[in-house]
Amino acid sequence: MFSKRTDWKLEENAYTRALRLHRQSGKSVFDLTASNPTTCGFHYDEAAILDALRAPGALRYDPEPKGLPLARDSVIQYYRQKAPAARLDPERLILTTGTSEAYSFLFRLLCEPGDEVVIAHPSYPLFDFLATIQDVKLRPFHLLYDHGWQIDFQELRRAIGPRTRAILLVHPNNPTGHFVGAGEVPQLNALCSEHELALVVDEVFLDYAAREISARKKAHGSFVSNDQALTFVLSGLSKITGLPQMKVGWLAASGPDTLVREAMARLEVIADTYLSLNAPAQYALPALLALRERVQPEIRARLAANLAQLDAQLARQTLVSRLEMEAGWYAVLRVPAVQSDEELAIRLLEEHSVLVHPGHFYDFTGEGFLIVSLLAPAEEFREGIRWLAACVTTQGR
Repeated sequence: MFSKRTDWKLEENAYTRALRLHRQSGKSVFDLTASNPTTCGFHYDEAAILDALRAPGALRYDPEPKGLPLARDSVIQYYRQKAPAARLDPERLILTTGTSEAYSFLFRLLCEPGDEVVIAHPSYPLFDFLATIQDVKLRPFHLLYDHGWQIDFQELRRAIGPRTRAILLVHPNNPTGHFVGAGEVPQLNALCSEHELALVVDEVFLDYAAREISARKKAHGSFVSNDQALTFVLSGLSKITGLPQMKVGWLAASGPDTLVREAMARLEVIADTYLSLNAPAQYALPALLALRERVQPEIRARLAANLAQLDAQLARQTLVSRLEMEAGWYAVLRVPAVQSDEELAIRLLEEHSVLVHPGHFYDFTGEGFLIVSLLAPAEEFREGIRWLAACVTTQGR
């Protein structure tokens, strides 16, 4: 009766079972997986947010497949402020109900059932589901870690096959925090040209650069003006203003003019078919984007403080180390691989009420990796890391 594309393994695994039982027990938890900024104690201008949703124009149904001009213009202004040299035509921009819908549009645009998209691993697990329900296959290639993350172009080349239609990168990567280097961009563009591939770049964490970008590496900025390959940039309010509940995203196209024109003509039909983004969110978008000036400094301060706290605690022991990160909300910890990452995560939860993600959630190869969020409130983060380090130290004896 049901399609094969939704035949997922939905059985409860050991990790989710341990988490369910812990929650049922009523015990508190040091949540080092927090990814929802609206639950992490940040101060939002509630009056301004609610007022932005009161636009009288939202009472009238006036569908625009690409999005209302005033809403698209606010996105253009965001990129002009962020990258003054960026060239973004509002006619090459489509508003979507979050980036998940933008991926759906692009998979439909680029792929026939069974076609492939190559994607950098480690990566966010949601992509597997987004691709599967669109009948698209993901082929991974792995980022290399050597005093910092970098693209393994040899493996990327091997991953490209006759049915490959696009290269998908998260820039900066989630959870590694890897920025695509300026020196890596020409190689990406050359591969796209050689194999007639599109470049899909998810930039939702672009505004959260860390201070430790290696001096030997120049990070590439936004791909929104990449004109050497057919390029689609995705982003939205979820991270930019810390408002995931607003479900406002966009995709912007750039590249050779002929390809972009044809892509946008097809995308406009797709967007019109979905009758997408709701009017209140579109009218509110200029005001909501402007609010990033208030909330981003607070989020960045939390990320920096928690990162400093993490490094200070790790400096007191030798068994847990942190991999270099250049941006984003997460840190990757390397731990002794004396048991599986999932077993260690369960032990942390059951014995110390510390919630972390095991590395395999993000397709790390091999054991010995835990992922922690830097978004958690400072006191909760400090205590969670203290117990984590103590647990691993005990395990390593």
